[in-house]
Amino acid sequence: MNNIDCIGQVCPIPVIRAKKALESLGEAGGVVTVLVDNDIARQNLQKMATGLGYQSEYEQKENGNVEVTIVAGEGCAVESCATDGDSGLVVAIGRNSMGEGSQELGQILIKGFIFALRELVPPPTHVLFFNSGSYLTSSDSNCLEDLRALEAAGTVILTCGTCTNYFEITEKLGVGEITNMYGIVTAMAGAKRLINL
Repeated sequence: MNNIDCIGQVCPIPVIRAKKALESLGEAGGVVTVLVDNDIARQNLQKMATGLGYQSEYEQKENGNVEVTIVAGEGCAVESCATDGDSGLVVAIGRNSMGEGSQELGQILIKGFIFALRELVPPPTHVLFFNSGSYLTSSDSNCLEDLRALEAAGTVILTCGTCTNYFEITEKLGVGEITNMYGIVTAMAGAKRLINL
């Protein structure tokens, strides 16, 4: 069993360290436990495990820390399990407006852009939100209807947890899931085509 102490380390470091430990196990598999001190890290570790096809569970410790246990076996990474109808398109949105100039116009344009994404067949595999773009997935965003339609069509909606924490809107997430920069980089690296706003 590999034990990794990630107390005091912010995402994506716990995910990266856990993934390296899992890779070192080889085909035989095994167990990796990761000790973290925040729930975002716990969520990201379990999402990573699920994406790789591994089982995971966690235990809340008395001191507030969380121990995540990942049981590794044969699995496949999300990016390597694409279906034949997969567009391979990843859209990365790092701002809550589109283009330069008028902020008001930029917000109208970004809403129109997200609406237009709904019309793509097949839809994007991922839409990623970071920096001020994370506001677009919050519960008071005027883009929620379109983003939920995309999600229902199979698009994975991911928002940077560091960004939602910075803007204090983590509890207001209205669609998709919280991820970390490692998850964002992985999705972008696995894209056949990338739109970066």
